[in-house]
This record gives sequence, structure tokens and C-alpha cells, in this order.
Amino acid sequence: METYSQFFFTVWIRFFFLLTPFFVLSTFLAMTPELTAAERRATAVRVTLAVLVACFVLYSFGNTLFSLFGITLDSFRIGAGSLLFLSAVHMVHGDDSAPPSEKREAISVVPLAIPITVGPGTTGALLVMGAEVQHNWQVFVGLTALAAAVLCIGVLLVCASFIEHIVGKKGITILSKLTGLFVAALAAQIVFTGVRNFLQIAQ
Repeated sequence: METYSQFFFTVWIRFFFLLTPFFVLSTFLAMTPELTAAERRATAVRVTLAVLVACFVLYSFGNTLFSLFGITLDSFRIGAGSLLFLSAVHMVHGDDSAPPSEKREAISVVPLAIPITVGPGTTGALLVMGAEVQHNWQVFVGLTALAAAVLCIGVLLVCASFIEHIVGKKGITILSKLTGLFVAALAAQIVFTGVRNFLQIAQ
């Protein structure tokens, strides 16, 4: 039987890579070059809070949304996994240049929190993972692990300038692309699980 600590670590590591920390860090640095150190830290805190709220809502109400729209979990697994895989491909092959923004002070929620950190693929994966839990303790531990993962992202953003100084922009780009590989593997697992369950039902 899976223990609390095993479940916590499994959920935490999935969410940590699912939130694409180094891609978010690279984009955050690209979008805040004109901000002071204090303004960057304040922006990082606002991004973290916005991501935490969005993730909690998505993780907690997956089953409710599926029931409301009559969508099966396996069909959503396939769709969400496909979107997540496309996001991973973009991370590996795309660029991390900042999207245009007229108001630098208004970028915390949109686009940094949504859709850069919590994009369509991440949203689908959060709904699927939240709908998979079967016990109350799993919901509580899952939310705790999710909060820990989001806080880790927040620490990276708060320390963004220091990390950039130590690792360099090229180092962050390499880490971002490696994260994309983990996200691609997670996406493939979600899709394969959905397809396998569909085939078992068909038989």
C-alpha cells in the first residue's frame, strides 16, 4: 500500500515538472528586465499566489467538471495529454522570448501565471490528477504536495536574479529544455493510460 510520504513525493515531483519551473523562470527574467530587485520579488510573490489559487481550483473540482459536462476521465486523459505533449515540444524546440506586454506591472496573473505557468496542457493534467484520487487523505496530501511544488516555483522566481547570475541565461535555457523532456514523458504516460483503459472497455 502506498504510504503518505510516497504519495506526497510522487505528486510533488509530478507537479514540480508539470509547472515547467525553468521555462517559467526564463520567461519571467525575459519579461522583467526593467524592474528593480524589489519589484521583481513582489511580482514573483503575486505570480506564486495566482498559480496556487488556479492549481487548487483545478485539482479540487476535476470530478465535478467531468460530471457536469458528461466527459469521461479517459477521454480527458487523451486530450489533456496531447495538449501537454505539444507544450513540451514547444519547450524543447521553441524560444523563451517574452510576449509583448504594454503594462509591466500587470503581468503577474496574465500572462505569467496564466497561461505561461498554468497553460492548457497543465490545466488538463491537473484536472486528470485531481479526478484520479480516491480517498480523502489523498486529496489532502495531494493539495499539500501541490502547494509545496508551487512554493518551489515561487522560490525560484524570488531568487531569479541570483540564479541568472550563477547559471547564466544559457544554463537556464538548457534546464528548461530538459524539463520539457520530463513533461513529454508525463504527457505520454497520461495518453497511454487513457488509451489502455479505452481498449479494456472495448474488449
